[in-house]
Amino acid sequence: MTLSGISANAETVTTDSQEKSRGMSRGARPQLGSSRKELRRHMRQRRGQLTLRERRNAAASLAQQLNSYLPFRRARHIGSYLAHGGELDTLPALRRHQCRGQVLYLPSVSLSPAPKISMIRWIESKRMLTNVFGISEPARSKQRSRPLWALDVLLIPLVSFDQAGNRLGMGGGFYDRLLASLAHRPRKPLLIGIGYRFQQVSHIPTEPWDMPLDRVITD
Repeated sequence: MTLSGISANAETVTTDSQEKSRGMSRGARPQLGSSRKELRRHMRQRRGQLTLRERRNAAASLAQQLNSYLPFRRARHIGSYLAHGGELDTLPALRRHQCRGQVLYLPSVSLSPAPKISMIRWIESKRMLTNVFGISEPARSKQRSRPLWALDVLLIPLVSFDQAGNRLGMGGGFYDRLLASLAHRPRKPLLIGIGYRFQQVSHIPTEPWDMPLDRVITD
């Protein structure tokens, strides 16, 4: 495992062996001047080229990385996501930590009256619903929901990221709105971006409302 700081804001944890095994020469990297739209298109295309085996190996590597990361191991309330559209799969890691008694939460999406994400406790034996984007999510329940600021850790899927901990998402703004809710809270969870190593670029064009990540963990 290689640990390297990428700025005062964020750090990234990666393994070199996974990068070599995937053949990182597939597809030209975008130029530094690429717009967010161009960068998003390129990275989603590159992510879609991964084989099932490569995705499974990456998910297994991620589970090991998270298992060895002390703040994650000590966390009691953890927010995550279920992989969709080639995102790095967190499920092997989630199952391992659920067995340890940690409480896990997944996003539940609503579009009315305004698009938003709520974090709902995930219990694997409980029935899941499929949202408008085709992603499985827990059924909404006030008893099982938890405000974002009360989580200890939040795992955030990435389309791309840079050395300053800036993130590029899918473009819907759901996580932007979710993270904006932390602005006036006395505490916030540790924000950990999750992505493949090839998704790192030198610079992500940012917006005034963007909140940088505390850490990025890759395969």
